[in-house]
Amino acid sequence: MTLTRANPMFLVVILFIASSIHAQKIDLISTTATNRWVKSKVKVKSEPQNADVTIYSDSLLHTIDGIGGAFNEIGWEAISALPEESSKEVFKALFSDVGCNFSMCRIPLGASDYALSYYSSNDVPEDFEMRDFNIDRDRYILIPYLKEALKVNPDLQIWASPWSPPAWMKVNEHYAMRSGEFGNAIKGNKMEPGAKILNNATGFKMQERYLKAYALYFSKFVQAYKNEGVELFSIQPQNEIAYQPNWPSCTWRPEDMAYFINGFLGPQFEADGLDTEIWLGTVNSGNPNYVKTVLEYKETAKYIDGVGFQWGGAKSIPTIHKDFPDLKLMQTENKCGEHENNWTSVERSWKDLVHYINNGAGSYMYWNMVLDETGKSAWGWPQNSMVVIDKESKSIKYTDEFYLFKHLSHYVQPGDHYLKSSSGKNHLAFKLKDERILVLLNNPDSIEKDLNVKIDDKTISLKLQPKSINSVVVRN
Repeated sequence: MTLTRANPMFLVVILFIASSIHAQKIDLISTTATNRWVKSKVKVKSEPQNADVTIYSDSLLHTIDGIGGAFNEIGWEAISALPEESSKEVFKALFSDVGCNFSMCRIPLGASDYALSYYSSNDVPEDFEMRDFNIDRDRYILIPYLKEALKVNPDLQIWASPWSPPAWMKVNEHYAMRSGEFGNAIKGNKMEPGAKILNNATGFKMQERYLKAYALYFSKFVQAYKNEGVELFSIQPQNEIAYQPNWPSCTWRPEDMAYFINGFLGPQFEADGLDTEIWLGTVNSGNPNYVKTVLEYKETAKYIDGVGFQWGGAKSIPTIHKDFPDLKLMQTENKCGEHENNWTSVERSWKDLVHYINNGAGSYMYWNMVLDETGKSAWGWPQNSMVVIDKESKSIKYTDEFYLFKHLSHYVQPGDHYLKSSSGKNHLAFKLKDERILVLLNNPDSIEKDLNVKIDDKTISLKLQPKSINSVVVRN
């Protein structure tokens, strides 16, 4: 009693220490191939340390717009094989704030390579007025898939892109661009060999009546989805704009795509009063002149709100970010692998994640969120997924890549900012809207690693498990 009365500064010191400890609360969550989402203690040092990684918390770079994956028909078929409670578990794992907390996702506009078969929203030849346009098939497959996700996260942003226009709008009048076997995909798309298009010539019929009809097709799709209670925040007019596989696809010369957006798609959206954004994409050309040609064509740029890149587009995004620093950018399809679903997938995805975000991507999409145990597309290519569902045993497996994305998207949400940091290929840093700092760290080595991370005047001493992905959350 007398100690407290005689030493008033004692209480001040105690309160200062307590508030400092509270102000420096830090969470470390780690994942390896054998131990997922494990929390551990970390040390904060006030004395100077040699920093391996330095984070500049007041140097805000680009804004994050969203992180997520793609909805596809084959994924819904896999989920539909589960009992109701198990299905709810998958949606909670992907979309709730205790799971991956996905904020932005992609849908195909018509058939993709992970559709159950070829289709579009109007397969009636020369229906230029779109009298027979409908989304009846989507009402039974994609829209129920989306609505289950929206039940968990009503704020989920959704965008769409076609793999192919309706076949009657293409010069070869087929959904694909080539026949027979290609890579590891099976034969059987029933294309006459002479109908294949093996260069990047525009596969769309560039007559005015087809261009007008296609612009109307997009507008009707956006409006039909809205009527079903699913708002689309953007569309990208063509998936993989420079690729000729034997599944749904269509190449476009940049001049022709610019002509379509400037003269038809943009004006159609304006006439119909749509606020759905138009993004150029998805661009898989490694030559940045593809994007530059479109953006510099007459007044096309006024209709384009952003650019989406995937696969070969990784080579062009650095130049586009440098030359158009205010343009929103997106990574639209994570590399899909070969159904290995192991830590090698994490290593590949980590490299792409760092590359795209360092070069201005404010949004990042995984490819198939959910597949069955085979992982196969309708064209025979077995690919990776975040969730693997065995349709016979009804078992659910969350892959290593699921946890890689959870380490990021569980915390990073739209409106958060990417942060400036010291150079390096094994870290990313973000400032969250509530002022917390997230540092995402990769230890690619096969041994435990000691790491000092400096954030302003704090130095955090970490021990990273061998071959691990780690989230460090610093609360101010």
